[in-house]
Amino acid sequence: MKRKLEIMDTTLRDGEQTSGVSFSVSEKLTLAKLLLGELKVDRIEVASARVSDGELESVKQIAEWASAENCIDKVEVLTFVDGGVSIEWMKKAGAKVQNLLTKGSLNHLTHQLKKTPEEHFSDIEKAIALASENNIDTNVYLEDWSNGMRTSKEYVFQYLDFLTQQPVKRVLLPDTLGVLTHTETFDYISEIVARYPNTHFDFHGHNDYDLGVANVMEAVKAGCHGLHLTVNGMGERAGNAPMASAVAVINDFLTDVKINVNESSLYKVSKLVSAFTGVGIPYNKPIVGDNVFTQTAGIHADGDSKNNLYFNDLLPERFGRKRKYALGKTSGKANIQKNLQELGLTLNDEELKKVTQRIIELGDKKEKVTKDDLPYIISDILDSGNHQQKVFIKSYVLTHAMGLRPSTTVSLEINGELLEAHAQGDGQYDAFMNALRKLYVSKKIELPNLVDYAVRIPPGSNSDALCETIITWQNGSKELITRGLDSDQTVSAIKATEKMLNII
Repeated sequence: MKRKLEIMDTTLRDGEQTSGVSFSVSEKLTLAKLLLGELKVDRIEVASARVSDGELESVKQIAEWASAENCIDKVEVLTFVDGGVSIEWMKKAGAKVQNLLTKGSLNHLTHQLKKTPEEHFSDIEKAIALASENNIDTNVYLEDWSNGMRTSKEYVFQYLDFLTQQPVKRVLLPDTLGVLTHTETFDYISEIVARYPNTHFDFHGHNDYDLGVANVMEAVKAGCHGLHLTVNGMGERAGNAPMASAVAVINDFLTDVKINVNESSLYKVSKLVSAFTGVGIPYNKPIVGDNVFTQTAGIHADGDSKNNLYFNDLLPERFGRKRKYALGKTSGKANIQKNLQELGLTLNDEELKKVTQRIIELGDKKEKVTKDDLPYIISDILDSGNHQQKVFIKSYVLTHAMGLRPSTTVSLEINGELLEAHAQGDGQYDAFMNALRKLYVSKKIELPNLVDYAVRIPPGSNSDALCETIITWQNGSKELITRGLDSDQTVSAIKATEKMLNII
């Protein structure tokens, strides 16, 4: 039988201590429903007592919903040893579980509260008793417990000897300042679990040394009964141990442990929290980052086509995601083939070679190429192959200044002859066309008339997207259509124009 491990999400309380983050009442209620109903964490810590009227209203609404769903015992509130003020706040809010904040190190007790252990224990006993009288269950935080184990272990055990005799449901062990190493985490929790085998202990990790997930792993190995995590690792300073990474580590490496969390909802919840808080998710953040299931190197895509050689156990489908193959200067034919398959497109070897070369060229220019750009690139490549190039636009200067007419200087090569002209116009492209006309008038060649000009970018693109310009020309009785592709709209139009010059 696997042992059950509780997961408590504290995004709405400790995560809200991220600098600049504040959830609205409706956002807290929405996330509470999602965390318990879809992500299926065991418990949520939703607020600190006494903070604000907004906090009171948010806990009221969450408690009302949780009561109707018969899960009010899964909603927890941080409270304080304050002579009953927190308990009165809890009663107004309708919450039924308090996480009582107490001192887990002699240093904090002596210098912040300026009390003896006995005085502190007496106050705690009264706070627990008052909660019981009001049908409120109690979990107890040992603030700065990690430093307490380092510098005042006798005090920690004196406190736990007292606390384990009190009517508390859980003892919460926070690495408040994120100072523990993984070996200390294992040693300290092993010692405590062995000494108090009938008590439920949660570990609450912080990430100041980027050891949050490592410490979570060791805490579970050491026998802790619950973990405190936050979505996207939100929290004070460097944040808390992140939910997604911790869940993946537990499921893949700690197979003697069972958790309820629904992996497939991790990404959805992560994106929603990011949207509510305005705190972006790093592209390389494990599990939930935009790039973590994207293969960039062509050799990796090739290996994935040959028995999934570059897969690991973190399959994106576990988390409601899909594997992607990036397009850029390190792309090989295999990357492009993978994207073409997804689009339902096929190319012969020569066409594939040309498309690969164009993508590499764009990557060298630091252009971002996406799967949605591929049809435009293919169209441009195939269109370019339909004529022999005799006219080359060698260089040009486009100027646009406030209060002055746009102007263009263009250098053109026609059958080996280099020509240059300058002109102004109503816009940069108009100026470019006026300069071209000067050159062609000197050669006694009449240019076609531009009759339609259309610009397209891939759906969902950003301002740096590739731009396809499609120009329709009237050349006597004939109509020509040419395309140009570039991240700059004017340049894509110039490329389409160069193709027209080679057709006429």
